Amino acid sequence: MRSDPIGDLPDGLHLTLCGAGGPLPDPVRSAPCVAIVAGRSLYLVDAGSGAARNLIRVGFQPFRVEAVFLTHFHSDHIDGLGELGMLRWTGGRQRLPLPVYAAEGLREVTQGLNQAYRLDAVYRTGHHGPEIVPPTGAGFRAFEFEAPAAGESTVVFEKDGLRVTMFRVDHAPVVPAVGYRFDYQGRSIVISGDTKKSANLARFATGVDLLVHEALAPELMGLIRDAAEVVGNEALSKIAVDVLDYHTSPIEVAELAESAGVGHLLYYHVLPPMPIPGLASVFLDGVKDVYGGPITLGRDGTSFSLPAGREEILEIRR
Repeated sequence: MRSDPIGDLPDGLHLTLCGAGGPLPDPVRSAPCVAIVAGRSLYLVDAGSGAARNLIRVGFQPFRVEAVFLTHFHSDHIDGLGELGMLRWTGGRQRLPLPVYAAEGLREVTQGLNQAYRLDAVYRTGHHGPEIVPPTGAGFRAFEFEAPAAGESTVVFEKDGLRVTMFRVDHAPVVPAVGYRFDYQGRSIVISGDTKKSANLARFATGVDLLVHEALAPELMGLIRDAAEVVGNEALSKIAVDVLDYHTSPIEVAELAESAGVGHLLYYHVLPPMPIPGLASVFLDGVKDVYGGPITLGRDGTSFSLPAGREEILEIRR
């Protein structure tokens, strides 16, 4: 409880995957969640199931989260928000709700969560008292923006030298869907959210230090489709085909990273799950023939440090 992993970091941008997978259960990859430390402040991009618990596992306390940025409203990207907001509030005597930033539709999501957790908030304040859990700090406050048009961007957050920029990605029929670029002290990180290969994302990732991009391996998803057909699971078989048209293959991500000249490529939102040894090599087959920079296949706890005033990217595996 005395540890301060944020205070121990050098000034700069730092990233930890508190969720490196997608909606399907994976033993080493939870639902999407990316923790960003800029200076001495902690932020999240998306909060899938297990987000708060995984934060604690890698040493961060939920009450340190200053804001959450959502890429879109698929359930696997938002279904950990409720627990995160509750633990942030009760663990830190927060007097203001958790700020959440996203494109159109955010107010509907936060209003629903606030309503769902209303009774919980009443119980906790009644039990522990308003000095410990101030009633004004429960829930979420929405900062909703219109998703920028292709080629355009919107600065949605600026504080203490950190600038967070929102740009549009292509995850149709999920609209809006956005990615984010974090810039701080000359260091930069782009997080894709869910998208198929996007020229607009490549535009905003040009020259970025670290590209954190989703990927789905068609060959592995084909095995799931075939197995589902064998056992007569028509729903899973159809979904295994449908998902191919709004995600990016590992090789397509590598092509984008090469064309954008990014410093390091980190795969996250890794699909499908890879529960047995050897599948990672299938997932990454051919990517090094396309992208000449360093590549990391993310899992929960994968961490990077981008110190201010320097050029190196320090990869730390937990």
